[in-house]
Amino acid sequence: MLRSAVPFQASGFLRLVEPLDRRAVNRIVVRHRGNHGVGTGDNGWTCQRHLKAMLFAQFAGLKSLREIAEGLAAQPAGLYHTGLRPVSKSTLSDASAARPAAVFREIADLVMGGLARSVRQESRELVRLIDGSPIMLRDRRFNWAEADSRCRGLKLHLAYDPRAATPVHFAVETPKLSEIKVARRLPFVAGTTYVFDKGYTDYCWWHEITMAGALFVTRLKSNARRRVERTVEAVGDNIEADRRVKIGHKKPRGGATNPLYDTELREVVVARPDKEPLHLITNDLDRSAQEIADLYKERWQIELFFKWIKQNLKLKTFFGRSENAVRIQIYTALIAFCLLRLFQNTYAKNHVGGAKALKVRLKVALFEPFNTTNRCPTRPRPPQKRPPDRQLSLKLAEP
Repeated sequence: MLRSAVPFQASGFLRLVEPLDRRAVNRIVVRHRGNHGVGTGDNGWTCQRHLKAMLFAQFAGLKSLREIAEGLAAQPAGLYHTGLRPVSKSTLSDASAARPAAVFREIADLVMGGLARSVRQESRELVRLIDGSPIMLRDRRFNWAEADSRCRGLKLHLAYDPRAATPVHFAVETPKLSEIKVARRLPFVAGTTYVFDKGYTDYCWWHEITMAGALFVTRLKSNARRRVERTVEAVGDNIEADRRVKIGHKKPRGGATNPLYDTELREVVVARPDKEPLHLITNDLDRSAQEIADLYKERWQIELFFKWIKQNLKLKTFFGRSENAVRIQIYTALIAFCLLRLFQNTYAKNHVGGAKALKVRLKVALFEPFNTTNRCPTRPRPPQKRPPDRQLSLKLAEP
């Protein structure tokens, strides 16, 4: 007697890694010789398998290389369709220490670009929040880590889209490299509004943004020199002043020339309860003062993003001690977030809840078919007692 074939159902992990373009990933690996000397076939611990093992650790919330090795060994059936295989702890350690971290960085760029295209909408105004957050490495075993006055370790720099709630550009640098030097590498897009804190004060960089046809909103330093050209009526909640100004000296100390000296900018002063007023500076002369204040207020979204990935992905404890291993783990954390957002936009559209709730559901059933419904399975109703059939009963006649 023939048995009916059971249809294949993709697991949650297989759905998560599905957006990884195999050909594009292979080209990146070949460019950096990522698989040099590791062999081929089932026995080779390739970059592709290494990446999926690190993603497995991120989604499953594992804490060490030993847990990764034991977790993969416990899922022989679930690994078949993913291309993974069990691996020893020493192989994982050697690969993380020696494999080029640039492979994982470019894959993160690739996945991040795919996510940005999938959530893009033509009607949305382009806004980018720019900021950085430290990745602390306090352990003495990270003896390669550099330090500044506030951070020892590395620093993650991001350009973030608050409308789509996704990062669009990133860089991982030492804390000694200033934020403005990292920001200068950012490509400008005409019509985009860039929002950043006063740590990015550089008049030459602001001028480059203006010349590219883009806009900026930032906080003005308290000691900044400005010349008021005219004052506009302040309209909006907590808006104290709205004026047109020119900032800086024509030739600051050091011999450099201020390219914004003759450029008319806009200063918006926002009142804050129990604090000094907030002085915002922008080259946007069209939006209302209230819209400018609201744009700067959106900066809290990138702070929430940094907080989310540090709390829900592995960015506080690290599997390896070398700089290469730490960078690989940071890049795979960014890849994991982007894959989770892509999964949320495709297979989990019916899921009610945020990315954290979705990650929890995937974690407990990573290698099982994912159920996108949020309803609890209905309990089968107990069989109801049927009343006795009157046709089969006799009733004695009353005398």
